Amino acid sequence: MSAPVTTTAPTSTTSAPRTGAEEDPRWPARLWGLLIVLCLALFLDGLDVSMVAVALPSIGAELGLATAELQWIISGYVLGFGGLLLLGGRTADLLGRRDVFLIALAAFAAASLLGGLVDSGPLLIATRFVKGIAAAFTAPTGLSIITTTFAEGKQRNRALSVYTIFGASGFSSGLIFGGLMTGLGWRWTFFFPVPIALAALIVGIALIPRDRPAAKGGYDILGAASSTAAMLILVYTVVTAPEVGWLAPRTVALFVLAAALAAAFIAVERRVAHPLVRLGILRRGTLVRANLAMMALFGSFASFQFLLTLFLQQALDRTPLQMALALLPAGLLVALSAFFADRLIDRFGTPRLIAAGLLALSAGYLLFLRVDTDPVYVTMILPTAILLGTGFALGFPAINVQATTGVHDDEQGLAAGLVQTSGQVGGALVLAVTTAIISVDHATGEGSPEGASAAQMLAQFQPGLIFVTAVAVTGVAVTLLPLLLKKRSRPSAATGAR
Repeated sequence: MSAPVTTTAPTSTTSAPRTGAEEDPRWPARLWGLLIVLCLALFLDGLDVSMVAVALPSIGAELGLATAELQWIISGYVLGFGGLLLLGGRTADLLGRRDVFLIALAAFAAASLLGGLVDSGPLLIATRFVKGIAAAFTAPTGLSIITTTFAEGKQRNRALSVYTIFGASGFSSGLIFGGLMTGLGWRWTFFFPVPIALAALIVGIALIPRDRPAAKGGYDILGAASSTAAMLILVYTVVTAPEVGWLAPRTVALFVLAAALAAAFIAVERRVAHPLVRLGILRRGTLVRANLAMMALFGSFASFQFLLTLFLQQALDRTPLQMALALLPAGLLVALSAFFADRLIDRFGTPRLIAAGLLALSAGYLLFLRVDTDPVYVTMILPTAILLGTGFALGFPAINVQATTGVHDDEQGLAAGLVQTSGQVGGALVLAVTTAIISVDHATGEGSPEGASAAQMLAQFQPGLIFVTAVAVTGVAVTLLPLLLKKRSRPSAATGAR
């Protein structure tokens, strides 16, 4: 199945006016400027996760945080992000994309500044949660501005490819910036995004066109509260279960509560007049598979990066910059793919590219399972870095294009929010399970993995690495299965025709 190549947009009386980009392949400077502003916001969203991840050992050492607490610095952000992404997309549809985007971008800059000033672990996690909430409004809003500005087909594929490559580049280049900033002090990983966000805000005020609301109705606050609470409780339960016991009454009760809140969310969405998620949109098989693929891609990589950061810096005594440079090839591959990602989508279609991307990630994780306590970079780490960069470059743009293809303008915010929610929720859940599997603090008997030798840490991380690999392989299977079934049905149909 190939990506659509039509040049006519679906009609909508409430959508922002088309720019004419669908008629002329040469975009004017103002249109490029608008796209770059939106790309910078997504770049910062991706940058934040990976840049702060590099600084985790330094943050833990200064603030006295154990491994299970450190993962909340990542999970706090992605849960705030993923928990309210759907509300963010809905708010953009109701209030207008321009105002929502600009206000959220200003909040993102403010929360980032505060994060670099606090001296307490809980306060730091709180600022991360607030920052994630701000990103929950900028990300789907920016994507919906693009999908209502560029007509479905080659022009939208081109814009989305540039946009999503910026996001993936932010995630991968955050490793480099994280290494550089952590060398100055971990607080600089929080200060670094502030001027970029402010610059994008100023330019965005000038370039983002005013628009009218694309939808009517109200807010589904109950749906947003129940879904966010369910995710928070689920992640908290998984992370704390190794300490209190998986069958302990508290653990069981919390799992039941998370399930009850999830069921309540579904019940609310079926009955509320203006649901956060129109459940009927999930009948689109391509959208559902795109969401599952995003969970596998982002969830596996976020957890792998968490393990790699701790292993290289704490077990092998690598500096943050050395750790970042180790994965530099991945970032370069993702950045360079911006020049041809849209052409690959037009030629091969999104399902094949998604499967190829997840397959490359799986191969990278499998190769890293060979790592020892004295790894040779060229043979043990570089191949994994190249495969991870290839996987992101192929999979990330294709997933976003597939998730929004065929969706009407007034639900572009919902579709955009769904796929990004899947990535953030997948990141939080897979990281929580990975943290529970390795149980570093309990295995070493110390408050920090520094109490273990490199060999002990490697042994403790192996089950987590295997789990991360399994997540990526599952994503490959989910993506390939419809393609294989479709291929098998063709000979049968031909036989019946005779």
